[in-house]
Amino acid sequence: MDNASPLAFHFDVDGNDFTSAGEASVQVKKILRRIGIDSEAIRRVSIAMYEAEINMVIHAGGGEAELFITDDKVTLVMTDRGPGIADIELAMREGYSTAPDNIRSLGFGAGMGLPNIKRYTDELNIESEVGKGTKITMSVNI
Repeated sequence: MDNASPLAFHFDVDGNDFTSAGEASVQVKKILRRIGIDSEAIRRVSIAMYEAEINMVIHAGGGEAELFITDDKVTLVMTDRGPGIADIELAMREGYSTAPDNIRSLGFGAGMGLPNIKRYTDELNIESEVGKGTKITMSVNI
């Protein structure tokens, strides 16, 4: 692969449908396996992407995921048009959640999504505007 022209893939993340949540991260895992990425890097990318997908389903009604693969890293850009994150620093705290009770009763919304994304990635950038949406850019070195 050439860093000047990364492999690129696009995925739509369905909103409000927990049965399809995680489908994009499963597809990414298959792509990374097929091109021979290290299994530990695949695990880290898959966990971080799954967490971002679940957040999109819970909070934003879905969104889009872009995958870019270069010689040295896998980058994911997750974009939604949800309510945005009012306080990113607070949202990064383990256990902090704005998920409603009906989502928590399904076993989601424990407040570990963003902390887990940070834990499993080498680079993380969160841009969010209340009322407009959130863009999370994350990378895992390979």
